[in-house]
Amino acid sequence: MSGLRVRNRPDGSGDALCTAYDTALLDLDGVVYAGGEAVVHAVPSLLAARDAGMRLAYVTNNALRPPDAVARHLTELGVPATAGEVITSAQAVARLIAERVPAGARVLVIGGEGLRLALRERGLVPVESADDDPAAVVQGYGGPELPWGRFAEASYAIRRGVPWFASNTDLTIPGARGIGPGNGAAVEVVRIATGAEPEVAGKPLPPMHRETVLRTGARRPLVVGDRLDTDIEGAFNGDVDSLLVLTGVTDPAQLLAAEPRHRPTYVDADLRGLLTGQPEVTGDAAAGFGCGGWTASVRDGALVLDGEGQALDGLRALAAAAWTDAGDGVCTAAAGKALAGLGW
Repeated sequence: MSGLRVRNRPDGSGDALCTAYDTALLDLDGVVYAGGEAVVHAVPSLLAARDAGMRLAYVTNNALRPPDAVARHLTELGVPATAGEVITSAQAVARLIAERVPAGARVLVIGGEGLRLALRERGLVPVESADDDPAAVVQGYGGPELPWGRFAEASYAIRRGVPWFASNTDLTIPGARGIGPGNGAAVEVVRIATGAEPEVAGKPLPPMHRETVLRTGARRPLVVGDRLDTDIEGAFNGDVDSLLVLTGVTDPAQLLAAEPRHRPTYVDADLRGLLTGQPEVTGDAAAGFGCGGWTASVRDGALVLDGEGQALDGLRALAAAAWTDAGDGVCTAAAGKALAGLGW
């Protein structure tokens, strides 16, 4: 994909994303909320998208909280939700484990209540010690207070030959105070201690996409997320379209340097992007790529932006130029001056 998908006609009209797609598969951390508080513009945008006929499903790699707790939180923020609208990596990994071990098997849990509930729903028995004869070990985000000793329990069992599963491997997680270590960082601790490799269920891998499709029945889904390496890559792996919002961990420079599997179909500042058609991106490498009042190109090893207009339109034009120049690789053209001209 050389540039962002065109949904608009040249006159600037076009379908809003909330009417062009039947279901939004929304990431939570960094998209809907951060540190427990709603991301700016998220609540009214989601309500408006649902009023326009779009179904909302919340798809999260965070395995800590059970779906009903997530749904209550969303409802408290102002977006009424049910547990059935929440799909977690805990559910995806529990299905994966249930397909590998006998019914009623014991599973050593390194994580929170969301994992335990998901395992019970699959007829498995959560246990706490490597000495409880587990048939599998599962590791998921357990919050900032997860004791170090839990990693030791996982290591003891894995070194005895017990198969190891992970809900996800996100290295970071956004919060109210900034970006903190995610489950992937904890998985690395156990990996170093054991030399083993877990079987992973969460985004961007197929088990999570399968779980989402099975639970939502979406026919034309749009993945909405803030992470290139989970949300956008997961959409790429599932062959569905995606919207990147810049309210979480991905910044414009990372977007421009994205490899093909990390390039979103659309990009917007926040969830208001669901309510509009995306501006048109036109052009080619020779003439440059235009969006809004901007034209972007690669000259002498640097991304160059000419014109004026909305900053996001400039970023869309730059993405088209950068990705075309990179082809199947990563753009190495300097982008700092162009992004600074847009305020980034």
